[in-house]
Amino acid sequence: MKKNKIIISVIFLFSIIASFTIVNIQNEKNKKILELMKQSLKTYHYEDLNFDNDFSEEVFNIYMQKLDYNKRFFTQTDINRFAEYKFKIDDAVTNEDFIFFNITKDVYIERVKELNKYIEFALKRPFDFDINENIELDFEKRKFAHDKKELKQNWKKYLKYSVMIKLATKLRIQEDAIKDNDTTYKIKTFAELEEKSREEVKKTYDDWYYRITKINEKDIISIYFNSIAEYYDPHTGYYPPKDKENFDIHISGKLEGIGATLSQPNAYIKIVRILPGSACWKQGDLEVGDLILKVGQGSEDPVDVVDMRLDEAIKMIRGKKGTEVRLTVKKADGSIMVIPIIRDVVIIEETFAKSAVIFDSIRNKKIGYINLPQFYADFSDKNGRRCAEDMEKEIVKLKEENIEGLIIDLRNNGGGSLIDAINIVGFFIETGPVVQVRSRYGMPQILDDKDSLILYEDDLVIMVNEFSASASEIMAAAIQDYNRGIIAGSNQTYGKGTVQRFLPFDRMVKFNNDLKPLGELKITTQKFYRINGGATQLKGVKPDIILPDAYSELDIGEKELDNPIKWDEIPKADYGIINSAQDADYLRSESFKRVSNDTSFQIIDNYSKYLKKLRDNTLVSLNIKDYMKEEKDRSIINKRFKNADNRMSDLKFYTTKVDSLKFYSDTVKTAGTMSWLRELKKDIYLEETFQIAVDMN
Repeated sequence: MKKNKIIISVIFLFSIIASFTIVNIQNEKNKKILELMKQSLKTYHYEDLNFDNDFSEEVFNIYMQKLDYNKRFFTQTDINRFAEYKFKIDDAVTNEDFIFFNITKDVYIERVKELNKYIEFALKRPFDFDINENIELDFEKRKFAHDKKELKQNWKKYLKYSVMIKLATKLRIQEDAIKDNDTTYKIKTFAELEEKSREEVKKTYDDWYYRITKINEKDIISIYFNSIAEYYDPHTGYYPPKDKENFDIHISGKLEGIGATLSQPNAYIKIVRILPGSACWKQGDLEVGDLILKVGQGSEDPVDVVDMRLDEAIKMIRGKKGTEVRLTVKKADGSIMVIPIIRDVVIIEETFAKSAVIFDSIRNKKIGYINLPQFYADFSDKNGRRCAEDMEKEIVKLKEENIEGLIIDLRNNGGGSLIDAINIVGFFIETGPVVQVRSRYGMPQILDDKDSLILYEDDLVIMVNEFSASASEIMAAAIQDYNRGIIAGSNQTYGKGTVQRFLPFDRMVKFNNDLKPLGELKITTQKFYRINGGATQLKGVKPDIILPDAYSELDIGEKELDNPIKWDEIPKADYGIINSAQDADYLRSESFKRVSNDTSFQIIDNYSKYLKKLRDNTLVSLNIKDYMKEEKDRSIINKRFKNADNRMSDLKFYTTKVDSLKFYSDTVKTAGTMSWLRELKKDIYLEETFQIAVDMN
């Protein structure tokens, strides 16, 4: 007995030592990351900023907003306590002191634990939807609750609003069933519908609360580090190893794994999508809706992933091409199945450039169309896909179709590889400057297209919108400055005119491998300038032809972010106008006539004003009758807008002969392409851009 007690005591002692060692290593790791961040920001960032009281105050505000943007966790009492450090964060960063961070972390975790009580309390009994009270949906207009009592009352309002949305939907469905004399529908009382709505909200918030409780110190320290980084500008940020891995997947368009999209609504990890052509799609046993219970590496013992964080489970499921992962899953019928899958390279097709031919049979006009979702490049693989090479192939395929003009769609393209953007501009000009880049020190550098080959010489239209950013703006600006083509789209593009690079912290630490991996810092090191001298930063690119847009009345873009780098200009580069005969005024006038007489565009223009009104009016009634009346009015307007955006064009859309032959025996790719072409046929912006291209011709 005594011997057993000694053994238990030794085990307990070792567990304490192990726990202490892990905590100590994490503390040392946090200090090292902060040290490397300080050095990097001071040495490499485009802006030379000081760690002073202004820095402290701004970092404090950013951090509070990131930790509790919705003002659902902290009370004003908590904020007042934190504010004691408001002007001391510069000293904390300089001295690598985490006292302020530890206080906020501990309070955050404590408040999260208390949340479940608030949710349970609020959803126990029916809400009174007849009284007149409101909820503020704009989190910036909200104030922190004075104390826990008020926070509890605020949560009651949040939950009441969620229940009201579901209840209103159920009441509308019941009203329609009664109106249509639907005898299959079972009529329920208001109380029954309200109770059912509360049950559904309870389930939703239980799942949400489960995910919130999975947030740990590593997540919160990342928020703290990012608050420091974002003082410099909105695109500088700290990337923990898992976030950097996801960024690389996004920019390259490929990953090694099984090819399934996962979610974690509760303790179970669920299959929500299977990518066609992927490893699990080929294996065939994994299905949407399956719940993953265990993950095993080949013949090794499987690890239970129930109640495990989603990112940790994904790390186990991903792996090198050719290796085996075994998933133990629970099927919809309750049966348990072990599914062995050989990992493979998963290609995310939505990332890549693709083309189509648009044909007007009445006027016998044929225009090429290329959609480029992002300026992708696989930097880790010299044989990996790059968007410039893919764009070249698409242009060649379209030229073989004898097109009379070309449309390149950069809408919603957030940028990517700078060198690929320069190379793509080079397809349309002989040689010359494409963009100017300036660092914190030294003269601006002019980046040229040095290849004298012009791949495509005919008419060119670039489509943009308010979400076209960075490399998209470089390309559009260069085409516009050379007068090589017409830019068509929203009032202006996003306005991100800065260059970022990644600094891997592991390379800066030669010894002490216990601290690795340390993650990376994405840091703004340079700024873009057009060849005409103006920065794309904040102002973006203003299209030659502006088309009505649903978001035109809203404030969107870089200028709306915190701490953006300012706009300025430098001397213009030496370049000449290519197409002096191109008459933008004529094209603008013809487009304006069409758009002004187009009912769909008129509805979109009115809808943009309506969206602005909605954004400004953020106080919502919690009286069910008032809410349902507002919703009915909103539904009529939304339906009108949806119909405007659903019009089918008379133009014909088809793939090139090369692609048709390639997809002939691949039913999955054929189905995906046909679906894409149907969507293009409903795109009224593309239809108008086609008319602009025809006018140019």
